[in-house]
Amino acid sequence: MGETNLLRAIPKVDELLRRPELSALEMPASTLREAVRAELSALREAVLSGARKELPDVLELCASIRARAEEAELPSLRGVINATGVVLHTNLGRACLSERAVRAVEDVARGYSTLEYDVAGGCRGSRHSHVEELLCRLTGAESAMVVNNNAAAVLLILSEIGCGGEVVASRGELVEIGGSFRIPEIMMQCGCTLREVGATNKTHLRDYERAIGEKTRALLKVHTSNFRIVGFSESVPLEDMVALGAKYSLPVIQDIGSGSLVDLEQFGIHDEPTVQKSIRAGVDVVSFSGDKLLGGPQAGVIIGKKEYIDRFKHHPLARAMRVDKMTLAALNATLHAYLDGAEAVREIPTLAMLAADEPTLHAKAALLQKVLADAGVGADLVAADDQVGGGSVPTQLLPAWAVAVDTGEKSVDAFERAMRCRVRPVIGRISKEQYLLDVRTLFEQDYDEIASAAREALR
Repeated sequence: MGETNLLRAIPKVDELLRRPELSALEMPASTLREAVRAELSALREAVLSGARKELPDVLELCASIRARAEEAELPSLRGVINATGVVLHTNLGRACLSERAVRAVEDVARGYSTLEYDVAGGCRGSRHSHVEELLCRLTGAESAMVVNNNAAAVLLILSEIGCGGEVVASRGELVEIGGSFRIPEIMMQCGCTLREVGATNKTHLRDYERAIGEKTRALLKVHTSNFRIVGFSESVPLEDMVALGAKYSLPVIQDIGSGSLVDLEQFGIHDEPTVQKSIRAGVDVVSFSGDKLLGGPQAGVIIGKKEYIDRFKHHPLARAMRVDKMTLAALNATLHAYLDGAEAVREIPTLAMLAADEPTLHAKAALLQKVLADAGVGADLVAADDQVGGGSVPTQLLPAWAVAVDTGEKSVDAFERAMRCRVRPVIGRISKEQYLLDVRTLFEQDYDEIASAAREALR
């Protein structure tokens, strides 16, 4: 059949829409019509380019249209199975919420809530109240508030305290985080002038003191959570910074980054400070993230002296940066778990994943290997190194176990793509030409789905 005749033989849009294979689908008519048009357009292009010498039969064509329409109906933001071993994977949404936090979100999302309502007084309340008391109880701070992320927290703090003056910071702590958020640029945005002191690898207390002048508004200390300077290096202890700030009546601000409420040394993770340590040292204002080592929702937590927190609450930016009812519900539930440290490790997925030791991970990997074998998929156990992720603990790898799938005649790259391009993607990783499923970040209730996905990917 010639090109012209092939083009004439392509079915019409309405003709295909009347086919029972398509008319019975439960989806918006506009989505289905658009899928038909897109599929027919692709078919015409294939004929004109010479890629197709004959047309598909109508059943094959309808199947392609259905697949296209179903793909269009998939939400772009949807759940995935994280088999990378990166606990706080920024691209995959960082911390997983606990079951308690998920239930709390569902409760307030389904109807009305006490977001800004004082039940006891029968009057307007404050959204800060849902987390402030808990944060103060857990950290020892005088007061607390929450904004939408830690970058917003730093922006609010510096806008209120440093605007129109100078803020002194070490050259070795002028970090950049994802999305080109840089401390010097955020200071400029806040109306502050940055006074850099010290060298990249060494900053002394005297460097800060020499920089203090009549325009100085605050001393800033930033935890370098996404990089480390090692070797011939030195930084000023928090207690000395606080003493210097008190000497000149200047607030000390600390951006602690990931913000851990538990000592991670118990899990073999070193040099990650706790929020409580900063408060005990006397730091005036501390900010940190909610969706990193805390294991909660995305949020920027600000704690410290009441005189400063009250000022932040009344700053014009505070309303623009405030969090919604679902974030507050999730954060409240997450913080409640920390009232019992052992319960927090069991309940909060981030802590449970970080706490998992090698024997536990080996047993998890062996179980996954068996589930895969039962599905007809060969796999071997291999030692692996995991990462905390999310810009936290950058220099440490966590000993772990993974399952290396035998992809047979299929290339590792093709298998990885097949696992990734599903309705619910399975995100593994390729290492040394092997496809790995790292079990630290997997939930055992997903093992059957992983095995089914692997079996389909091998076909």
